[in-house]
Amino acid sequence: MNRSSAASGTFRQRMRRALADDGLQQAMSRAKGGFVDKRRDAAAAVPEFDQMCDASKDIKDHVLAHLDLYLEMYEQKVLENGGRVHWARTGEEASHLITQLCKRAGAGLVTKGKSMVSEEINLNETLEEAGIKVIETDLGEYIVQLASEKPSHIIAPAVHKTRDQITELFHRHHRPLGYHERVTERKDIVSEARSVLRERFVSADVGITGANFLVAETGSSVIVTNEGNGDLTSCLPRMQIVVAGIEKLIPSLEDLSALLRVLARSATGQEMSAYTSLYSGPRRDEDPEGPEEYHVVLLDNGRSGMLGGVYRSMLRCIRCGACLNHCPVYTAIGGHAYGWVYPGPMGSVLTPLMRGFDTEFDLPNACTLNGVCKAICPVRIPLPDLLRQHRVEQHRRKLTSSASRVLLAIWAYLVRRPRFYQAVVALPVWLLHRLGRARGVLKRLPLAAGWTRSRDFPSPAARTFQRQWREKIRSRE
Repeated sequence: MNRSSAASGTFRQRMRRALADDGLQQAMSRAKGGFVDKRRDAAAAVPEFDQMCDASKDIKDHVLAHLDLYLEMYEQKVLENGGRVHWARTGEEASHLITQLCKRAGAGLVTKGKSMVSEEINLNETLEEAGIKVIETDLGEYIVQLASEKPSHIIAPAVHKTRDQITELFHRHHRPLGYHERVTERKDIVSEARSVLRERFVSADVGITGANFLVAETGSSVIVTNEGNGDLTSCLPRMQIVVAGIEKLIPSLEDLSALLRVLARSATGQEMSAYTSLYSGPRRDEDPEGPEEYHVVLLDNGRSGMLGGVYRSMLRCIRCGACLNHCPVYTAIGGHAYGWVYPGPMGSVLTPLMRGFDTEFDLPNACTLNGVCKAICPVRIPLPDLLRQHRVEQHRRKLTSSASRVLLAIWAYLVRRPRFYQAVVALPVWLLHRLGRARGVLKRLPLAAGWTRSRDFPSPAARTFQRQWREKIRSRE
């Protein structure tokens, strides 16, 4: 599956392809539960974890309320440290700006640390069109780059790949480099990737990373990794470029320590990621290594438009991926079915906001609204509430089907008339009970076959809940 085919078609079409992909289903089945169990154990090991999440929410809310001030503070600190800050309104502006910086540096090869924002702005494609070779240095990102795919997860970009598929990718792409043995063991796969990438690290002219956080107090960009690839990407080339959304700002190092405590536990179930690196500018005279030039590209791309509206809380997101790991829809179909950079519940909220409801009208409905994502979010983003708001917006813009709008109008008419509603509902409830009475389940739900195509629907009681409740109250009198 290449980049274009993975994102082609509607969500329903992509979903059906995902469900029919045996390799994807095998990979997702193996991954299912691992992140969930680790996150649960990591949270349980810290009695104050809920308080930590509340504090993280408050930090992000404070920043969003004073974002202009912290952006100015951050820019001033970067300048004092010897770096430069560039502002980009759109993804196209950011990609063009970064490409010009690379051209000015005479870059033929760019190494890139894992960055969802760079995927958001199609940075790799823009650089390659300009004749600049790009090498991903995160192992997962490197794997999907070899496969000509987009990441399917925020923290585990190649979670949709089986080991056999990775073995085949490495054998095909590394054989011309002198690696003739087909590696199958995990440690051998990692070792081969490191050997290939080592040469790229030392020969790159520019290193590009994202940022988990930007600290206004010190002008630092912070990246969190488990492989150390971020450090090599940042320190070895003569120019370092950091690209990040404006919402990544936090006030101080103290706030950073609070957010780091919930990030790793929510993302991978670790107490702390293996590498947490802070970069604050170019190499100083006393520094043994580091870039000669340091640039930060701050991206808006629709983020400022969220600040004053009902979707403001989405800007709290720290990209931990916990909502993906706990989402039954995501774990069934993977990330590519969502059609863009951000998958899962957070992607279902973000993508329509950034790309438009007209093109992404399916995503708000790619959710069961079970509420798990809201319960486990470390910065308390009410994702189901935002998805419901999306559905309201879809209805307002008449992007939903005419049949669904008619049915909703009928339902709204009925619920405003409780007695009439109860009388109308009683008959279909009784009929469904009669249809499923023998087995206790309905193999096929009339007028709603989608519910029973892959599952049995429990037959309802013969009487509605309201009627049962009234009878219970009367029996007590």
